Amino acid sequence: MKNLKYWLAVAFAGQASYGFAQQVAQGYQVDALRFSQTQPSGTARTLGIGGANVAVGADLSSLVTNPAGLGLYQRSEFSFTPGLGLGNTDASGFGTTTTDSRNSLHIASLGAAFVRRRPDTDNNAWRGGTFAIGFNRTNDYNQRFRYRGQPDPSQDILQRFNDPEISVANAEQQFSSGYRNLDGLAYGALLTDYFYTNAQRQDSVLGLSTPFGDTGQLTQDETVLTTGSQTQFDFGYGASYRDRLYVGGAIGIVSTRYNSTSTLTASEATPDGNTAFNSLTYREILETRGNGINARIGAIYRFNDAVRFGASIQTPTLTTLSETYSSALSANFDRPVRVGNQSYTSREVSTGATPFEYLLTSPFRASGGVTAVIGKYGFLTGDVEYVNYSQARLNTSENQVDNDFGPDNTAIKSLYQSAVNVRVGGELRLDVFRLRAGYARYGDAYRQSDFDRTQNYYTGGAGIRQNNFFLDVAGVYGTSKRFYSPYTLSTNNTPVVSVDATRFTTTVTAGFLF
Repeated sequence: MKNLKYWLAVAFAGQASYGFAQQVAQGYQVDALRFSQTQPSGTARTLGIGGANVAVGADLSSLVTNPAGLGLYQRSEFSFTPGLGLGNTDASGFGTTTTDSRNSLHIASLGAAFVRRRPDTDNNAWRGGTFAIGFNRTNDYNQRFRYRGQPDPSQDILQRFNDPEISVANAEQQFSSGYRNLDGLAYGALLTDYFYTNAQRQDSVLGLSTPFGDTGQLTQDETVLTTGSQTQFDFGYGASYRDRLYVGGAIGIVSTRYNSTSTLTASEATPDGNTAFNSLTYREILETRGNGINARIGAIYRFNDAVRFGASIQTPTLTTLSETYSSALSANFDRPVRVGNQSYTSREVSTGATPFEYLLTSPFRASGGVTAVIGKYGFLTGDVEYVNYSQARLNTSENQVDNDFGPDNTAIKSLYQSAVNVRVGGELRLDVFRLRAGYARYGDAYRQSDFDRTQNYYTGGAGIRQNNFFLDVAGVYGTSKRFYSPYTLSTNNTPVVSVDATRFTTTVTAGFLF
């Protein structure tokens, strides 16, 4: 399975710079980072203030950020938060820029808090407690980008099949065991320019006198679609000690669903008749499912009526991941191609679906925050979160005892670093109305970088509060950048596509107090 992911890991090394493409190409470290990172999440109230909720409390988002915030509840609550994400990408490659989009509906948050407080006449130091259950979406993988253009002949995909330092070594290993990777598929689809039998180089599969490098100008087009999300179901408890110290804990069950489909086509821009090649289509499909568990504890201390401090720690998330990978390559020819006793005008081969299981331990998280309450007019708040991505670890599943993740874990240590995520926000109260704004900066996880992978989120929101009902709305605008390499070449001509992505997510929370 690790060989099967050779091509796919290169493609999604977009989380990595193209300078690391060949290091990333043969491992699962891209998955380790993808499933360890998070995004602002929770109710519309929390999203409206940039996700800065560590020291705010009294919100179902406290289950994810700091369960001690549950102790600040005064009344029981139920809320539901649907959301709509509008994603756009600009992919620049081969001298052109192509725009694409991907939209999705989702449930951002759903849950209930059950409060039990002692009467004011009760002198017990423990004033009350809140048990809460909730569902929160912590990661959104919905994105689509596309690029199209005419690469230099030294960069087109046929050079991959004509590269002796890559194609021959890989394809030769596959001939006796089926089509297990891109180069094996190229051989099966009659696209390999030459092949080996008993360590002796033979004539071109197509019997051509000119190499594929002389095919002429190609037009290449690829669409990459990813879908899915990470969601977390939590149950936790928060208690109040003298309405000054709040403590809490929660357990989270994480569900991961990630799908990736990439389709690359290449065809002669102007058929020249020098070769039989006309066009090819290469498709990869990866489906990943996983379930994991984590826990967190936290505390909030109300220094006085105006200032409170909060802190929380989350354990590493232990996740079992199961994926299924398949790929297929089809080729079309301008004229019949004869191989042995067979004649072909087209040829399609595939790897078939291959399942694989492995274990991921994501790094722990530590958060701290402070909130300043400005009387009855609102509050300002800020959070700092620390996470060391180099501490992520991959392990063998019981069903895959023959797999070695040593090189992958070594790559994780060398590629990734610790990052600091900063979230700030505020709320203005105008009678029953609320206005909110915030900003979140999620730090770059890579030690070395050809560009800054920091993710920025700009947020805003509004709400209305009644005795037994509240309604909040929030908007989050996020930006990110990455590079994407569809395939590698042993030369320095590996093509690179720059992908600038933006996503606007709007959520609405309807809540009831009881």
